[in-house]
Amino acid sequence: MSGPAYQRVLLKLSGEALMGEQQFGIDPGVTTRIAKDIQEIQNLGVQTAVVIGGGNLFRGLAASAKGMDRATADYMGMLATVINALALQDALEHQGMASRVASAIEMRAVAEPFIRRRAVRHLEKGRVVVFAAGTGNPYFTTDTAAALRAMEMKADVILKGTKVDGIYTADPMTHPEATKYDDISYLKVLERGLKVMDATAISLCMDNKLPIVVFNLRTAGNLRRVIMGEPVGTTVRA
Repeated sequence: MSGPAYQRVLLKLSGEALMGEQQFGIDPGVTTRIAKDIQEIQNLGVQTAVVIGGGNLFRGLAASAKGMDRATADYMGMLATVINALALQDALEHQGMASRVASAIEMRAVAEPFIRRRAVRHLEKGRVVVFAAGTGNPYFTTDTAAALRAMEMKADVILKGTKVDGIYTADPMTHPEATKYDDISYLKVLERGLKVMDATAISLCMDNKLPIVVFNLRTAGNLRRVIMGEPVGTTVRA
């Protein structure tokens, strides 16, 4: 059997990925399942970093649409990502993996501050690094944070775990006739306004030729299949 197709990856999770079937919050069963998926690829020798959103707890954009100051709302959203990162760290450590939460907003009692070289060293030592608090700046999404951290860590790929099995011509939940792309270019994603990641994140990946694989995180074993180079989900590349 051949080895992994990627040696260092950045896994992007939405906050909603942690909700499971709930309407809100964190389902410990889901964090455990994600931790087991990560353990599978760690056992293959793959270095794993994670960027996590906060939409299951607080959505800055939604709050600002209702009149809250956008910067304040975004900072609150960043704090929500720290809560999710700690929940995932707990699940990882229950599976026996060493992990670190690196926060873009300093809060030394619960996470270490993000320092690029230190984060790279953690990866080299086989620890899972969970990046929290986005980029630390308002007006930037956790998608952009994922693209930025992937560049800084020199990751081989961004793995975007979602609840659908790739990128479609339209939302397959509301348009059953939508067809799936196996491969698509960054430019087509931007031109067609496909909701993969926001435009800033896609542009950043395009400028640095960093591929993105969008796949269904809810299907058991999918993360390992992507790592082994199997044709799972949709790949965005030049």
